[in-house]
Amino acid sequence: MTLLDATLAAGLPIASACGSEGACARCGLEIVEGESGLAPETERERRIKERNRIDPKHRLACRVRPETDLTVRAGYW
Repeated sequence: MTLLDATLAAGLPIASACGSEGACARCGLEIVEGESGLAPETERERRIKERNRIDPKHRLACRVRPETDLTVRAGYW
């Protein structure tokens, strides 16, 4: 399950306009705690964030598949 799917399943608001395709990058979130449990950023994720001017420190919720609990923050929350 992606972080985007988990966020939606928990009933939390999250921005997304591309249907989890990784095109819009609106689901970029700051990982506050638990980042060590995530796989490293892929080159595709890095390019998507760069193209959409997303903070390089943020991760795309549609691309991240957490293995442990995370604490995240979105600029619009």
